[in-house]
Amino acid sequence: MKRRVVVTGLGCVTSLALSVEGLWQAILEGKSGIHALSVVDTSQQKVKFGGDIPNFDPGPSCDPKEAKRLDRFSLFAMAAAYQAVLDCGIDFSKEDPFRCGAILGSGIGGLNEIESQMFRLFSKGPDRVSAFTIPTMMLNAAGGNLAIRYGLQGPNFAVATACASSNNAMGDALKAIQYDDADVMLTGGTEAAITSIGVAGFANMRALSTRNDEPERASRPFDMDRDGFVLSEGCGVLVFEELEHARKRGARIYGEILGYGGSCDAGHITAPDEHGRGAARSMRNALADAKLNASDIDYINAHGTSTPLGDRAETVAVKSIFGDDAYKVSISSTKGHLGHALGASGSIEMILSILSCFRNIVPPTINLETPDPTCDLDYTPLRPKDREIRYAMSNSFGFGGHNATVICGKLK
Repeated sequence: MKRRVVVTGLGCVTSLALSVEGLWQAILEGKSGIHALSVVDTSQQKVKFGGDIPNFDPGPSCDPKEAKRLDRFSLFAMAAAYQAVLDCGIDFSKEDPFRCGAILGSGIGGLNEIESQMFRLFSKGPDRVSAFTIPTMMLNAAGGNLAIRYGLQGPNFAVATACASSNNAMGDALKAIQYDDADVMLTGGTEAAITSIGVAGFANMRALSTRNDEPERASRPFDMDRDGFVLSEGCGVLVFEELEHARKRGARIYGEILGYGGSCDAGHITAPDEHGRGAARSMRNALADAKLNASDIDYINAHGTSTPLGDRAETVAVKSIFGDDAYKVSISSTKGHLGHALGASGSIEMILSILSCFRNIVPPTINLETPDPTCDLDYTPLRPKDREIRYAMSNSFGFGGHNATVICGKLK
């Protein structure tokens, strides 16, 4: 029998707020974290805006000397995990270290370090490339450094499935606890891809919105006038814990992680299946794992990146799974506020989904002013909505055709 898994701690770093409570309030107030970019020189870039985090300071999560040897994506993870561990009140020094682990996702990893060291290589020669390059840029550096920080000697690895990375990571963390490989897991995703090559690469493939004159209105999921996603950065870390373990130490429980499903479109390397078949399979698998029917779901935090093809395909997928109930479920995309943090997006959205269940509020989809008639479901435009939320579903779909869905709910 699978063990039950609950959420006892939350932490985040986003362009909208650097705390979970700050993020939640800003989301409900309809604020945007999208603005002119400052962490990268955009003078020659086609796209000059996004969701960056200027002057980021990891604070007490790591000492200044250590911080100099970590890529930005790892620093985000250290800061978000520090919040989550503090929030859950766990003392890892009193836990069996082999029963505690960390599984984090990232679509790209240490792109800042790669870019800076390539510059040194070509401008100053190979002898000037930092000896810390590899341990700084590697995708598993975030989880590895969390393990060192908290003494986590249980399951620890990185997941890289583009924008589905953190949902896949959370699915693996769920299974680690369900099948008795761990009692406590730090999980989620982190991303810091706003660099010169990151912005140029996404812009040149025409994936990004080009609304340079109105960045706050650029990310507009399910809106008729959407023209691409808005690149952002950040991190979300959650503490997953076995239910009885959490109860024994008197932990506050936000909710339960009930199911996880994944699939692959196996079609185009960047474009989604226009009929949403892979996305639908991911949702169906998650429902089966959670032992729920589609009619049980009250809220869906949609992938909803604000791309013409993606939003339409997700709408088709939801209809194929939910049938007539598709028009009864509340849906929103919080990427209107936050842009798209790639491999970190799913974890930030799971934080918002678990809080939606905990507080019975559906977050809004801001900038949804002219609904696309092909996206005709209840996407909670502009303002939040009070609603009893028993179960919430969060979708993440990524380049490579990767699809991942996680379902959470109130603890019963």
